[in-house]
Amino acid sequence: MRTYPPFAILSLLAVLAACSRQEAPPLAAATAVPIVGAASAPHDAPGIAWRQAASDADVDAAFADAKSANKPVFVYWGAKWCPPCNQVKATLFNRQDFIERSRAFVPVYIDGDSPGAQKLGSRFAVRGYPTMVLFNPAGAEVTRLPGEVDAAQYTQVLTLGISAQRPVKAVLADARTGSAGLSANDWKLLAFYSWETDEQQVLPKAQSVAVLRQLAQGCPADQPETSQRLLLKALTAGDAAQVKATPADRERVLALLADPAAARAQMDVLTVSAADLVRVLSAPKTPARPQLLAAFDGALKGLQADATLSRADRLTALIARVDLARIDLAKDAPPALPEALLAEVREQSARADREITDGYERQAVITSAADMLEMAGLLDESDALLKANLAKSHSPYYLMLGLASNAKKRGDKAGALHWYEESFEKSEGPATRLQWGARYLAALVDLSPQDDARIERAAQQLFTEAAGQPGAFYERSGRSLQRASDKLLAWQRTPGQRAAVKRLQAQLDAACRQLPDGDSQRATCDALLKTPARKTT
Repeated sequence: MRTYPPFAILSLLAVLAACSRQEAPPLAAATAVPIVGAASAPHDAPGIAWRQAASDADVDAAFADAKSANKPVFVYWGAKWCPPCNQVKATLFNRQDFIERSRAFVPVYIDGDSPGAQKLGSRFAVRGYPTMVLFNPAGAEVTRLPGEVDAAQYTQVLTLGISAQRPVKAVLADARTGSAGLSANDWKLLAFYSWETDEQQVLPKAQSVAVLRQLAQGCPADQPETSQRLLLKALTAGDAAQVKATPADRERVLALLADPAAARAQMDVLTVSAADLVRVLSAPKTPARPQLLAAFDGALKGLQADATLSRADRLTALIARVDLARIDLAKDAPPALPEALLAEVREQSARADREITDGYERQAVITSAADMLEMAGLLDESDALLKANLAKSHSPYYLMLGLASNAKKRGDKAGALHWYEESFEKSEGPATRLQWGARYLAALVDLSPQDDARIERAAQQLFTEAAGQPGAFYERSGRSLQRASDKLLAWQRTPGQRAAVKRLQAQLDAACRQLPDGDSQRATCDALLKTPARKTT
């Protein structure tokens, strides 16, 4: 990756803006510089000048400074434990080229466990970690950036967003009306928008398949990479019944898979959504299914061997191969993978554990490797990897969830509940504790519904902690409590259980009364343990 000195960044962006009506350069060619190693920032280099934001006042000050300096604002919303967040830290935020590029904007970091983070999450309509949003100097949202693309692509997409003359919402409106005035950069802005974290800011979810397909069809023929990406996004925006893929769609995907450079450019979608693509493009027991599986396996092997990709991305390609090997098995059937594939799973998991020294990368890759071992039916080896890394992880409570899941899959209810409880006890941060506590409570209801006293104690602790947090009923925290409420309402089948829920309801009511009437949290709190139970996942 070519890097630019800080003084050159604004000049570079000005040039890109001036050229926005010309064909944009291709993103991340297959011969890109390796992400890990030479492209990383030296340890003694000054890092990104993050503005830590824990309140509306912090954010308002950052936006005011950005407006005064005529700089965009880059908002990063993440959490300590989140594997993709750790991957971004390990492969993007430490890169010298990204650090230098960050001088051109005001970088704002919102830690999901900071005191006012969940309220800020509501303000910006962000939910999943990580979400990265770019605003113009006037404070208008320009685009949401895809965290799953590789670092070389990301920096180019970020530059594209900074140089954009209009927000993606306005570009989308023109594209939908068939405007012929869209530039190549406009189309790329749409193709590389993070539709997965849109939260209906640009497009209602129900319209995503149709609109993305319209964009793929409307994208000019001289921009094949952009058109391919829009098609892949359309094909993965719903299930087979919603997508209604055509034979022509299948042929386009097969052609893409046969082209190593094209597959490399769409690496993130092909690895993360391989099984989804196969399902929408072919039905089981049809000739198209093995044809697609073979094509995907070949392309994924190429990505797995691509040294220009990060270790996490290469591992994701292997995980996709495991997923595809199980695609037509019954839900509870043992995986029964080919021995050669099992050997690769074991080898790559052991290699990651042996070679990774960076703490951020370990949190991202080891958890994925453990999941892969579980997918392959190697539960004992998954357990061994997770247990060996508990002391090495900065967030061991996340790894404990994997141990709980493995125990549950074996039918070991006591073991599963032990790890769910342990993960809750060890979890850190207000929003994280509510999320982990709600998960532990749900596990108790599912695996030991007759243990009334234990369930009530867990719920009491969860609601006590919520009452002590100023933003407990906003955004992710509010959803965690809603899931706990739904579980408890569905659980209360005996007189003793109904009495327990009534006591918990009184506890919550006392907490709700402490919230101001005009605070949106009040309505969320008041509804808990009173509304009809909803289906939870």
